[in-house]
Formats: sequence, structure tokens, C-alpha cells
Amino acid sequence: MVTVYSKNNCVQCKMTKRFLDQHQVAYQEINLDEQPEFIAHVKDLGFAAAPVVETETGSFSGFQPAKLKELL
Repeated sequence: MVTVYSKNNCVQCKMTKRFLDQHQVAYQEINLDEQPEFIAHVKDLGFAAAPVVETETGSFSGFQPAKLKELL
């Protein structure tokens, strides 16, 4: 399962979700502005900026097409 931690008005978040949608990758979105209780989890992963993409095997931050392609 892919989880995308996003924020409102975040261009990289929108680009990440658009990439996943275009390639029909199923994901769960957690908006940190609407669900701030997940901010501590994102910080525990070692990230301070959205988007954060988390999978069973790891996580990364930002819009990273090369890493997103690995999810296909």
C-alpha cells in the first residue's frame, strides 16, 4: 500500500498525486492540514516537508519521478 502525506496548496504534492493517478497506482492520501495527528509520524520517518510517500519498503519526500516510477 502506498500512502501519500500531503498538505493544502502544495505543488509537489499535487504533482506526486497526479503522477500516481496517471499511472493508476492505488494510494491512500492523508492531508496533514486536515489530520495533524499524523505530523508526528512523518517527523518520526525523518521528514519535515510534504509530500512524503510511504510504502511497505521505505519512504521518501518531495516529487521524485524516478522513485515514483519504482512503484509502477
